[in-house]
Amino acid sequence: MNNIREVDVVVTGAGQAGLAAAYHLRRSGFEPDRDFVVLDHSPGPGGAWQFRWPSLTYGKVHGMHALPGMELTDADPGRPSAEVIGEYFDRYERTFDLRVRRPVDVRSVREGAGGRLLVRTTDGVWSTRALINATGTWDRPFWPRYPGQETFRGRQLHTAQYPGPEEFAGQRVVVVGGGASGTQHLLEIASYAAATTWVTRRPPVFREGPFDEEAGRAAVALVEERVRQGLPPRSVVSVTGLPLNDAIRQGIEDGVLDRQPMFDRVTPTGVEWADGRHIDADVILWATGFRAALDHLAPLRLRAHGGGIRMEGTHAAADPRVHLLGYGPSASTIGANRAGRAAVRDIRRLLEREPAAA
Repeated sequence: MNNIREVDVVVTGAGQAGLAAAYHLRRSGFEPDRDFVVLDHSPGPGGAWQFRWPSLTYGKVHGMHALPGMELTDADPGRPSAEVIGEYFDRYERTFDLRVRRPVDVRSVREGAGGRLLVRTTDGVWSTRALINATGTWDRPFWPRYPGQETFRGRQLHTAQYPGPEEFAGQRVVVVGGGASGTQHLLEIASYAAATTWVTRRPPVFREGPFDEEAGRAAVALVEERVRQGLPPRSVVSVTGLPLNDAIRQGIEDGVLDRQPMFDRVTPTGVEWADGRHIDADVILWATGFRAALDHLAPLRLRAHGGGIRMEGTHAAADPRVHLLGYGPSASTIGANRAGRAAVRDIRRLLEREPAAA
């Protein structure tokens, strides 16, 4: 305990939300390594983007918004998004001298002395007056459970492990999930696989026309209401629907995006419905999303009876020192930017700092 380092703010995670928060802290007069520290468990810059599959090129990325203070310009749409955004984040960290410490794993956050929080990490213990948690979801892929799943003799993998379409050549692939990842996987895999089957729990909702600012606000409001009630957040995408672009239209026309209802069980050789229909499969690809990576906050007992963390703005209702960015309504890249500014504004008030001059 003699090696505890004190700062005003600890930022955990250096993806879009964490970097946006660090930028606004610096702009408000907080100095990195003196007043705040950014801890990131990833090996390099880029947040979760650095782990995306090579076939996800920058041109296929939906809704990537620039970080505050620096635009992402002249990006080659044909390059892998992991490279483009990783380089952009790296340049951003260096330009604003954010001094991200990595790789550092945050083990737990618990109550400390004098109203402070203790952040225990693989790089020692930090004592802080406020926490900006921006740990995202990539580390917690969600795997649904279905009867017989353990008996399947083929391969099961999650979006987080997706290697690209070539690996599925000549195989029969069942893709589970109605989000953007599931449809992207199907459209890529179809020309390589022997056969593809698309199953989802609910019929997919395709969105025609532009997604304007008013529609965006309405979607965010729906997600925000859930976290205000202490319910686990749904993704913003789940309430916006899937954009009906040319690739999606072609996939529907070709029969690739021919959605089937969710199967009832997994068998050793495939999947089966209650009516006895069976499809043989070599691979089940679970494009079933992610959950917020918040286990390290468990000692603070922030979860409500509904299973989520009840929020007031960007901070936990039960503890105004703890801000969750990239959680619920701030899970989108533009939402993360706005939440970073709002969290820093609230933290300045909490720490009784004067706002920075305009």
